Amino acid sequence: MKKAVAHLKSSDPVLGALIDKIGPSRIHYRPATFDALVHSIVNQQLSGKAAATIYGRLVDALAPKEVEPRGILRLGEEGLRTLGISKQKSSYLLDLAEQTRKKKVDFETLPKLADAVILEQLTAIKGIGEWTVHMFLMFALRRPDVLPVGDLGIQNAIQKAYGLESRPKPNQVAEIGAKWRPHASYAAWYLWRSLE
Repeated sequence: MKKAVAHLKSSDPVLGALIDKIGPSRIHYRPATFDALVHSIVNQQLSGKAAATIYGRLVDALAPKEVEPRGILRLGEEGLRTLGISKQKSSYLLDLAEQTRKKKVDFETLPKLADAVILEQLTAIKGIGEWTVHMFLMFALRRPDVLPVGDLGIQNAIQKAYGLESRPKPNQVAEIGAKWRPHASYAAWYLWRSLE
């Protein structure tokens, strides 16, 4: 982490100022499991508080309080919907559970794969897009060089920090973030924190 922060501060004075203001990183990681992807799906397009409430209900509904494919499949769409999970997200969770059960997604081998391979494999599953995979890479697999260029929080933070007239498009985020490589995940974390 010290190496990453030193690189970010020396390569980008704007980000360096944010790092100085925010202080040491307190990134919270999740195990690289089925549960981590379920958590990411539940979080899609929800505020942190709403997502935490719904995810908590899901954990409580599953016995033995572990989020596993068989538990999701046992709940089915109707059971997931009663927890406050939308019909669309319920279908995503059920597809992920089925693909995992069939070993089309193997959480034991995922950590050994390259980011691009993981992105291709997971986005083949219904409801898992690039953003969800980026969150999984960053916060479950702890990959250090992921830049979620389509994330609105990242775009808003860049607009604010760099004094841009409009929110940058993904290609502009990639251009600005090129200097953060190979520590883009840490840059993203600091950008999100800058909005708090």
